[in-house]
Amino acid sequence: MTTKTNKTTASAEVPLITEEQLLKMGEKDYMNAAQLAFFKARLQQLERDLLKNAGETTEHLRETVLVPDPADRATIEEEHALELRTRDRERKLLKKVQQSIVSIDAGDYGWCEETGEPIGVPRLLARPTATLSLEAQQRRELKQKLYGD
Repeated sequence: MTTKTNKTTASAEVPLITEEQLLKMGEKDYMNAAQLAFFKARLQQLERDLLKNAGETTEHLRETVLVPDPADRATIEEEHALELRTRDRERKLLKKVQQSIVSIDAGDYGWCEETGEPIGVPRLLARPTATLSLEAQQRRELKQKLYGD
């Protein structure tokens, strides 16, 4: 079992690896400089995409045309409400992405906040902002379900 002992930070000199290469690495390579550089690049791209989407939403809402038909106006308002809800979710995701980038720089990325055990490369590929191992997340969700936390 891998333990959190080596706090390696991602450096700019480390060449980026592919997802395939990442998955082929063994447990002893967990959160080495190459893996941290891979996830940092992925998170930074996600951050850029989220910021770009937010800018596009702002521009789209400014371009709103007033229409006399109440049905058309209602449709446009509903589309705007849906877009704003989507951006709100993305705003929350952006905060998690930025926190993940900070944790990479601090050397804490990839380790469960509750147990200190590895979160796991497959889970981080699926959800790069994960802060809990799969088991810890399942326990948290069960607790929330049982106790309404």
